[in-house]
Amino acid sequence: MYAFIQQELGNIGRFQLSSDNVIRYIIGDIKGIMLLINLMHGKLITPKNIRFNDLIEFMNDKYSLDTPKSLLDNSNLAENSWFTGFTESDGYFGIIYHEKKDKSDTRKRSSSERVILKFILSQRSFDKPTSCSMKPFMESLALFLSCNLNCYTNNKNSEVLSVHVSSLEGVNFLVNYFNKYPLLGDKLNDFKKWEIVHNMFIKKEHFTDQGRLKIKSLLSKV
Repeated sequence: MYAFIQQELGNIGRFQLSSDNVIRYIIGDIKGIMLLINLMHGKLITPKNIRFNDLIEFMNDKYSLDTPKSLLDNSNLAENSWFTGFTESDGYFGIIYHEKKDKSDTRKRSSSERVILKFILSQRSFDKPTSCSMKPFMESLALFLSCNLNCYTNNKNSEVLSVHVSSLEGVNFLVNYFNKYPLLGDKLNDFKKWEIVHNMFIKKEHFTDQGRLKIKSLLSKV
C-alpha cells in the first residue's frame, strides 16, 4: 500500500520500520511537503484540518510562501472518494455468524443460525492533537450513512463515537459506494467477502445449507 502511494506521488519520501513492527512513510523535503499540501488543500473534513493549517503557516513563515489556509471540505461525500480513504484507516467490515443453539438446562431459549453483516467506524469523541470535538463530523457521517450515532466508553475509559450500518439498504448503499470508489489496501479483501455475503442475502442463499457452508468458508479464509 505504501509502495503504491509512493509511486503515485512520484517516488518521493522514504520508509521507516520501527522496532514494534510499524512501518512509516516519511516525507520531509520541502518539495514533497508542498506537493502534499497542494494535493490535500481544501479536501480535509475532520479537525485534522487545523493541524494541516499549522503546517501551511510553518511553511509560509520558513520559506516566505503565501499558501492560503485550507478550508474544510463541505462537498457531498457520495460524490468523491474521501470516505474510501477514511475507511481504509478506521472502517471495519464485519460478517457475524451465529451457530444454532438448542434449548438446554443452562439455556432458556433456543436460537437459530443467522448471519449479520455490519459496517463499523469509530472515533474518539475528541481529536487529541487539536482537542476539538469529533461529534459534528460524526453526526454528518451518520447522516451520510443513514444510521444512528452511538456513544460509549471503551476499556481505556475514553469516550468513543461510532456509526454502525447493518440494514440491507445501508449495506447496499455501501456496496455501491465502494464499487464506485474502490478500496486499495487490506480492507479491499474484507470488503469483497462482505459483498459476496451481501449478494447472497439478496438471493436468499444464506438460508440454504450450501450458502451457510460458503459463508463459513469465507470466514475461515485470511
